[in-house]
Amino acid sequence: MKRNDAAGAVAKLKRRLGRDVVVTDPARLAELSGDKWFAHHLPDLAVFPENAAGVSAVMKIAAEHRLSVTTRGAGYGYVGGCVPMQGGIVLAMERMNRIKEIHSGDFVAVVEPGVITGELQAAARQRNLFYPPDPASLKNCSIGGNIATNAGGPRCLKYGVTRHYVLGLEVVLANGDIVRCGGRTHKNKTGFDLVGLFTGSEGLLGVVTEATLRLLPLPPARAALSAGFRTMRDATKAIRAVFAAGFLPAAVEVADRFTLDAARQFKPGAKFPPGHAHLLIELDGQTASVRSEIRALAALLRSQKATTVATATTAAACEKLWDLRRAFSESLKATGLKKLNEDIVVPRGKLVELMEFAQGLQKRSGFPIACFGHAGDGNIHVNIMVGDYDAPGIRPRADAALDELFARIVAWGGAITGEHGIGLAKMPWWTIALSPENRALHRTIKQALDPQDLLNPGKFV
Repeated sequence: MKRNDAAGAVAKLKRRLGRDVVVTDPARLAELSGDKWFAHHLPDLAVFPENAAGVSAVMKIAAEHRLSVTTRGAGYGYVGGCVPMQGGIVLAMERMNRIKEIHSGDFVAVVEPGVITGELQAAARQRNLFYPPDPASLKNCSIGGNIATNAGGPRCLKYGVTRHYVLGLEVVLANGDIVRCGGRTHKNKTGFDLVGLFTGSEGLLGVVTEATLRLLPLPPARAALSAGFRTMRDATKAIRAVFAAGFLPAAVEVADRFTLDAARQFKPGAKFPPGHAHLLIELDGQTASVRSEIRALAALLRSQKATTVATATTAAACEKLWDLRRAFSESLKATGLKKLNEDIVVPRGKLVELMEFAQGLQKRSGFPIACFGHAGDGNIHVNIMVGDYDAPGIRPRADAALDELFARIVAWGGAITGEHGIGLAKMPWWTIALSPENRALHRTIKQALDPQDLLNPGKFV
């Protein structure tokens, strides 16, 4: 896209929105130039809108000056999705952070995109309501970012991903038009599923300025179980046994030997279970049924070669077990190795094969590989741990290992990303992830909604 000078746009935006809404300070722009991935690119300016009308004004001025617009939530993405690759405008949504409504009768929440996910969960909980999506960064990530990536989390197994909780959206299109899709009813088959189209679109099709989200009744009880196993094969076979016995836990998490060893070094006082594999399973529901099921589940896991089984039947005790799980990512970072975190997904029946493949890839590549994540739905974080990524010969070896990983996942009918999105990090494998016809359809939709290619250019479409 041929870009014009940004100075004229800055002047117009300041007149239209106010000087405090438009930022051109280089230091502040540097802070807005990337996310948790390593890529960065400086924008020409940043705008902090306070309502949909402000976002609409930004898009109209951007279209007039042919400036790209990259929407930014809390900046906690892992694939470079909000890196402004062509400069232009960063549209930072952090000031649009109001919970407008939580309605117990309709079981909905109406929120702005800058609302932090954990804060929405807490506000719903105070009204005995439940917002299930729980990405690991829920204390920091925003609802808008969750919608952009269709974020998941451990509870996806029972409750589904963000898309399943988005009932309605207010979206500003590339030309500045404001449209509403869906609504606050829990069923709606009026026209195309535009809510589904925008959810997971990574900021390429429009800017979400309001979301109406589905809430559930808050389960009155929860219980968790932490089990150790000698091998990952034993742990993954135990997962199959759990489902075969008719259990549907809220979450089933798994971790391998490298992950556990790193966590034990990072938190030496924590009580991680012995062995080379770890399962964390959570149940929720009515008190009597949950406590009965957790006892039956513990007995089942012992019969499946679990070396240790610990149970928790209060919220505080469950959180202690989850604190161990939440330490995994930081533990891997603390090893001093660079973590290439790939959120791949395989069909559930391929979980054992995936773990065996990862062990083989570790031997072939020479890089340690740490696997942990959402075993219940096949979404495992396969982390290729490299030393100095820029040292001679390291990057080609790492890229070759990633090529092999993604080729195998696609061959199994899996997905190259389950919750982080394509962003920049997964672009090299976009062409193997979808057919030429499917990619052409993506381009057609993008061209129809954003013919000037203003929204988040330089990404996968």
